[in-house]
Amino acid sequence: MSDIEAKIRSAWIGRISGCQLGKPIERMSMRDGHSALHDYLSDVGPLPLRDYVGYKEGHDIQKECCRGFLTRSEPDDDINYSFLALLMLEEHGRDLSTSDVARAWLKRLPAAQTFTAERAAYKVLMERGKEWFPETGNAGFDLSACSDNPYNDWIGAQIRADVYGWVCPGNPELAASLVTEDASLSHRGDGVYGAVFVAVLGALLMTHTPAEALRTAKTYLPEDSGAIIAVELAESLLADPEGGARIRAHYQGMSPVHTLNNLAIVVWALFSNLDDFSAAIGDAVAAGLDTDCNGATVGGLWGLQSSDIPDHWIVPWQGRVGLSLAGYDELTLDELVGRTVTLAKSL
Repeated sequence: MSDIEAKIRSAWIGRISGCQLGKPIERMSMRDGHSALHDYLSDVGPLPLRDYVGYKEGHDIQKECCRGFLTRSEPDDDINYSFLALLMLEEHGRDLSTSDVARAWLKRLPAAQTFTAERAAYKVLMERGKEWFPETGNAGFDLSACSDNPYNDWIGAQIRADVYGWVCPGNPELAASLVTEDASLSHRGDGVYGAVFVAVLGALLMTHTPAEALRTAKTYLPEDSGAIIAVELAESLLADPEGGARIRAHYQGMSPVHTLNNLAIVVWALFSNLDDFSAAIGDAVAAGLDTDCNGATVGGLWGLQSSDIPDHWIVPWQGRVGLSLAGYDELTLDELVGRTVTLAKSL
């Protein structure tokens, strides 16, 4: 197995496992807050969180994703977007444009699988796009109107970013260019910067040490952006067991699905636990906010710098990856890895 293949396999495993860890408690975290999340995790135990979440009746929890019930990776928008990025890059390669992304959404992405900025952008596409836009590529209006929405600095673009880094090993410029074409359909400002940071960090982790990758990835963020402040806040809290709480306090009142507070959680959890996959995704999820998104992003990035992911994360979902995209309801881990490796080599 080549080094690129090993890293991409570990990244897929990490992203899927982290997503499934955070998925059953996502609604609880966002709607009821961190106190309710902590009480539930303490009840089903054990804490610190180092295995899939336990299940207890009487709560709004997705049982299929819980410890003892997980038999496959259940469909989730985080993984949908990762595979959709792969499909788009297989078709368009380095020439991927925002128009290509918009057409792929209309063809493959069910509207009910979009949220906040993505749903707002989708609505504009449906209302203003020419009837034959998916076939002809002529939208008939300025696509920048899709990102003129009240959620354009929330987390949606950041969760679509990972694969753009994986397929550009050692080429952060290309990763940044590709992810910007995707992110710009629905996001602006820090919404785009968070996506760029994740993609660039991924591309660099393929070929650099974590410290080098982080240092260089920061140079892709504007000096006056909220994104660089979030990353540096996280850096100041590395190895602080109360880092999650301090980040939540710093961003008190901000939406739990904003880019900035979640970006800080990702950087804090990842770089505080580079030698321990379970701690990295466990701490990211237990910190609250957007639990499945942060678990997925931390898991994928962690996998790029190490393949030492314990079996208890991998075995339960049996290499089965559920999707909810037109034409795709389940793929195998091996197929995802093989196609991603082929794409990375061709780019």
